[in-house]
Amino acid sequence: MAEGVFIIEPAGKFLKLLFKVSKIYALKKSQYQEIVLAEIEGFGKALILDKFIQSTEKDEHIYHELLVHPAMTLHPNPRRILIIGGGEGATLREVLKHNTVEEAIMVDIDSVVVEFSKKYLGIIHQESFNDKRAKVIIMDGKDYVEQASNESFDVIIMDLTDPYAGDVAKPLYSSEFFMKLKRVLKRNGVLATQAGSSYFYSEEYNYVLNNIKKVFKNISEYWFWLPSFGLNVNFIVASDEYNLMNVANMMDERLNSRGVKTKFIKGSLMEGLLKIGVLYP
Repeated sequence: MAEGVFIIEPAGKFLKLLFKVSKIYALKKSQYQEIVLAEIEGFGKALILDKFIQSTEKDEHIYHELLVHPAMTLHPNPRRILIIGGGEGATLREVLKHNTVEEAIMVDIDSVVVEFSKKYLGIIHQESFNDKRAKVIIMDGKDYVEQASNESFDVIIMDLTDPYAGDVAKPLYSSEFFMKLKRVLKRNGVLATQAGSSYFYSEEYNYVLNNIKKVFKNISEYWFWLPSFGLNVNFIVASDEYNLMNVANMMDERLNSRGVKTKFIKGSLMEGLLKIGVLYP
């Protein structure tokens, strides 16, 4: 029998993953969750919330580049950005790579996660919290959106818990909430969200997809397999003005013109992901 500390994590309804923890660096508890920074064999340092891996040193860039850059490059001049969630600062990091950005507002409900990340996760956030363009607000994202002014943002990025995470998560992916997000987007604005796993949680994925389709004219879907999650992660980009399929071939040009360096995503990959379609059981 193997010895040591292990995390047993569900990847799907009938699949579990086993990760070996070689070291625990820090542990905190907030009113919302348990927060752990640990060394996971094969993945390096990892942020773990309530025993679920959120980001690992080895592959977090795949998730965050796929979440951020398609939406950011779809917009021709993204200056004011809203990030809902993303407490470890990696989504903020990728947004701030675009030299068009004048202000990036990150709204997260858990101040303990944000402070924990600032202190221990420099390898992930890479000092993005200290960028003069960044503004971090500790607040429920739903409340912030309800109080925000009309047409305030060029791009909104949702980096929230999975839509199948429970009753608390589901309202964040409702058509009513997407309508509220659309209100605070400019008319040519772009929305991006992770949307769970179309293969392992097809019903929940379709719930998100159908609700976005009720609100926005142009919808693009794509996915990629995340090693540390053990499943395919789906992403949806929506806009009334732009269509991601039509501008994927411009991704490299726009990234280069904005001084954006990526480890993973590029235009040819984006074109391929959009053509592949979506995984369903």
